[in-house]
Amino acid sequence: MGQEQETISQVPFLEDQQQQQSTITVTSKKLSLLPLIFLIYFEVAGGPYGEEPAVGAAGPLFAILGFLIFPFIWSIPEALVTAELATTFPGNGGYVIWAHHAFGPFWGSLMGSWKFLSGVINLASYPILCIDYLKLVFPIFASGFSHYLAIFVVTLVLSFLNYTGLAIVGYTAVTLGVVSLIPFLFLTVIAIPKIDSIRWISLGQNGVPKNWRLFFNTLFWNLNFWDNASTLAGEVEQPQRTFPKALFSAGLLTCVAYLLPLLAATGAIPLDQQNWVDGYFAEVAEIIAGKWLKICIEIGACLSIIGLYEAQLSNCAYQILGMTNLGLLPKVFGSRSTLTVSYMDFTNIISCVNFLYSLGMLLEFASFLWLRKKLPATKRPFRVPMEMLGLIFMCIIPSGFLVYVMVVATKMVCFVSALLTFFGIFLYFFIKLCRSNKWLEFKNFEEKLDNEDVN
Repeated sequence: MGQEQETISQVPFLEDQQQQQSTITVTSKKLSLLPLIFLIYFEVAGGPYGEEPAVGAAGPLFAILGFLIFPFIWSIPEALVTAELATTFPGNGGYVIWAHHAFGPFWGSLMGSWKFLSGVINLASYPILCIDYLKLVFPIFASGFSHYLAIFVVTLVLSFLNYTGLAIVGYTAVTLGVVSLIPFLFLTVIAIPKIDSIRWISLGQNGVPKNWRLFFNTLFWNLNFWDNASTLAGEVEQPQRTFPKALFSAGLLTCVAYLLPLLAATGAIPLDQQNWVDGYFAEVAEIIAGKWLKICIEIGACLSIIGLYEAQLSNCAYQILGMTNLGLLPKVFGSRSTLTVSYMDFTNIISCVNFLYSLGMLLEFASFLWLRKKLPATKRPFRVPMEMLGLIFMCIIPSGFLVYVMVVATKMVCFVSALLTFFGIFLYFFIKLCRSNKWLEFKNFEEKLDNEDVN
């Protein structure tokens, strides 16, 4: 795939899109609409798994309102920004390309570091979560050598599947998405006769304090990463038309997949707030329908985790490829590779991912606004239908939430995030030193935008 990707990456992003299409030689199968929808779905959600702590943190009413309202104040603005920028600069690398064109290579490199490291931390937990669900059915995986061996084997298998090619990964995501959601469809239908709607307006049990940090981190973690699929833009059929449709469809699927099981579960059983932690949907399924549905939910969780892993690994791999094409990393990084497993506390994983992702998103919103001002005449196949004042207002609301997520982070999360940020800065200057001394081989990328007339 190296020759093909090199050809794609060197096409000037600001040429007329018709001319661009004619200069690209496609030698491999591109992603069509349906696989892209499910890859975006797995980048963002992957199913209702993981939304349970919102109920435990703030009660049913706030959890339902959160998953109903939050997509409008966060997910939709992020998806709109992604749709415009991904169709204007349809190359592998996504947000790295946007920051690079907006503010230069330093900020493109730092954007890549923030997003990549948040992806690695997020990605590293999935094989462990997969085994944590499997051990409920197969206790042999609960601890000891068999536990660690299973994690190692799962990581190798999932990474190999990703290496087989993005088209295969895309259609695998479709299959995994459909199959993993079927148990929740059963859960929702079976729960309907048992639903007492008065339970939906509960603010939580008396004496249980609200944990707003956990509540907002859970919402954010379950409803972000809409821009991740932009790193695959160079592998999508007609991205200018396909991306907006895929983002809209994935957004609708995500909202339905979160809300229906949450309404069914909170309405069908009495509230025991302390039980609403990760994995509680399996227990709810047993209460509502029996052991068989609990096992189905657990199997569905494993399939969902596989989809999450594949989508996140694809994003990380093509982001690295895009940074290589921009000359921000040596050519040796141009091949897709697997990632190792990290063992961290799940709450800290969510917080670290959210903090680093928030830094990247603030830079992404700034890049979006600056590119509108810097390149007003550039052809945008999809354009957010607002002028600058409206765009600023659209970005300020989610940006305020990003700042809140960072402000409420623990000292440990701030320390780890600061350490990783300094590592990203050091990496940029080290790579720059390697390029100037020709210690490593880099691709040539001519930054044309700095000298363009933007009047």
